[in-house]
Amino acid sequence: MRKTISMDKGWFFHLGDVAIDEAPDKCFAYRTAHTPRVLWGPASPGYDCRAEHWGNNGRPTTERWYPVDLPHDYLIEQEPKPENNASLGYFKYENAWYAKYFRVDPADENARITLLFDGVAAEADVYLNGTKLFHNSCAYTPFEVDITDFVFFDKDNKLAVYVQSGPFHQSWWYEGAGIYRHVWMRVTDTVAVDLWGVFAAPQKKTETLWDTEISTDLRNDGFSPRTVSLRSTVYDGEREVASVLTEGIPVPRKGKVSVMQSVEVENPALWELDAPHLYTVHTAVIEDGKAIDETDTTFGFRTLEYKPTGLYLNGKKIKINGVCSHQDFGLTGRAMPDNICRHKARLIKEMGANAYRTSHYPHTEAQMDAFDREGIMVMDETRFFESTRDGIEQLQTLIRRDRNHPCVIMWSMGNEEEYFTFPQGRKIFQTMYAAVKELDTTRPVTAAQSHDPFATQIFDICDIIGVNYNIEHMEKLHELYPDKCIYSSENCATYSARAGVVATRKGYLPDIYDQDTNLWFRGRQNSAKVISGIDWIAGGFQWIAIDHRGECNWPRLSSFSGAIDLYYQKKDAFYLNQSFWKSEPMLHLFPHMNLSGHEGEIISFWVYTNCDEVELYLDGKSLGRKTCERFSHCEWQVEYRAGSMRAVGYIDGKKVAEDAHETTKKAARLKLRLENADDIRANGQDVALFTCYCEDEDGRFVPDAEPTVHFECNYIGTLVGTGAVATDHTPPACPDRRLFAGLCSVAVKLTETEGKLTLYATADGLAPARLSVEVKK
Repeated sequence: MRKTISMDKGWFFHLGDVAIDEAPDKCFAYRTAHTPRVLWGPASPGYDCRAEHWGNNGRPTTERWYPVDLPHDYLIEQEPKPENNASLGYFKYENAWYAKYFRVDPADENARITLLFDGVAAEADVYLNGTKLFHNSCAYTPFEVDITDFVFFDKDNKLAVYVQSGPFHQSWWYEGAGIYRHVWMRVTDTVAVDLWGVFAAPQKKTETLWDTEISTDLRNDGFSPRTVSLRSTVYDGEREVASVLTEGIPVPRKGKVSVMQSVEVENPALWELDAPHLYTVHTAVIEDGKAIDETDTTFGFRTLEYKPTGLYLNGKKIKINGVCSHQDFGLTGRAMPDNICRHKARLIKEMGANAYRTSHYPHTEAQMDAFDREGIMVMDETRFFESTRDGIEQLQTLIRRDRNHPCVIMWSMGNEEEYFTFPQGRKIFQTMYAAVKELDTTRPVTAAQSHDPFATQIFDICDIIGVNYNIEHMEKLHELYPDKCIYSSENCATYSARAGVVATRKGYLPDIYDQDTNLWFRGRQNSAKVISGIDWIAGGFQWIAIDHRGECNWPRLSSFSGAIDLYYQKKDAFYLNQSFWKSEPMLHLFPHMNLSGHEGEIISFWVYTNCDEVELYLDGKSLGRKTCERFSHCEWQVEYRAGSMRAVGYIDGKKVAEDAHETTKKAARLKLRLENADDIRANGQDVALFTCYCEDEDGRFVPDAEPTVHFECNYIGTLVGTGAVATDHTPPACPDRRLFAGLCSVAVKLTETEGKLTLYATADGLAPARLSVEVKK
């Protein structure tokens, strides 16, 4: 019976408010006092958004509606202007309307039917057939709207969503605007498992035996009480591991009931960082011998302990080598395709990080699924530090949605709240803490404190203590709370550029070398020396994995704190993190040797490595071998001349890694590469992410080439974004883009047509590039 139907296709969009007049006479006023109450305007059934700018009864309108598919961030289509708010990315935030017409199968007339919105920025009113059904106040938390009582089965239904994106903003930096996550129609029997209604909580009993408690929330939206049975079966892939049946469960009409079950599992494969094994619990609601509802829930077996000495995963001490990140993709804004979420998780894993903080709100389910599968631990954060009814409901939604993810290792109640130091904040935290524990007792509750940690009102309540920055106070906090686990919930926040050739550029771009901004915003090296160097600190979350829009100063449009830039290109800082966190030998030399105009100047050549020693060669001549300290770099001051530079890394005297650059000739041709070839399908949703770069006539990458390139693709895809540097103010949808430091990212959204996707790149004076890739369903 259960069906989950995508509602992403076939929407109509209008930017801006639509003037709605008062009722003109008694008859209209009388009718608006009854259901449905919305008789005119975009939410009314008579206002036909499908007509070519013609309204109710054929009357012409001045509103223009455009077809769009979801996810959709309409703000990213703008050109930023310096008169707009810097923290929000220099965009003008406007309200908007969405509308969709759809039919429902008459066979579902006796079913429960809901709409699940994964995320709408910032606030939203949802209407169906002229009736306002729901108001959502959070841009990041999913919400479900029950449309059972209002849906038509014999004609079109009209769904309208009014999006309000101001004047009070709830985002940390760029907020985006629109229905920027998926929308689903869910059809179930009137007796069914509730949304996120299954919670599998394995507990280790002996060295080999695990007891898995399974809590299942059933609901009955019918008008008659019913009695059902519940079967829960645990699977390891296709193999059945354990099963339990509970019979004779009464479910009252229009009511809910929770059912507790337990199964034992011998020697399960554990969810580990390097081998993140997942299981599935299959839930079947049975009536008269027939399954009337079935659903699958993914979970994992792992133990989690926090001690004053740190974090222990499956009994092994693990240092949190984490990064913070916003949900933001430079080429599509807040509307991140699911496969780009997976690409993001793989990049973070490649960088060596083992943990991720959802700064500072719930991220998409696709992102959480990716962390489960990649073996990345998550600090899961709610958006609002509030004990209001709405605030608690938002928190409960987060917990219910994410509590089966083995990647989640803690729940965070907020970030840098001044109220953490107020008595009112203590009360709020207590209420939120209790709300979490009602739904999940298996994970600690925490928060990210920055304002005067010694004046906090919440640390004695926190299960574990999170501190933003304040590294110089860690020892004192450890003395004050010797029985608690302490970690750095946010650190670093130093700027860096993606440009291995711009060793001497100044102005609107930061330096390429890691450095302290001040005592608060320390460089990655000095942050790691404390956080990773002190054994009892459980680890930390570096600000930030990837640059994000907003938090900026004109002409730049984004933060530059990321180890990865806004368009998902790696900075030198990416490799610095690898030198901290990766065990495989690595070495990264920068800047490049294309430094025309700087001949005779002294240039700092740095090496990031996890090797013991590094030797540097200029044109084959050794410039000396140096010992590399942990959480630091090797550095040589070299009088620059065109030529070749090579660095060789040694461990225990054995050569294990090297990196080299040589001065190239001028760019001769364009080249393209596909960054996520193993994760694109012809499903109308996936984005193929390309990089465009230049080679000289000898086939060498030219890092200082910055031509303007025109991009096109064939009918298998649609070009949706290009981007190279966050100081370029041309909207991402433009097909013409100037490369920055030799690179440009290109996003192509795939259609549902199988075939050979081809991307073309052309530029004056350069040989063109063409790259084709076969795309299957």
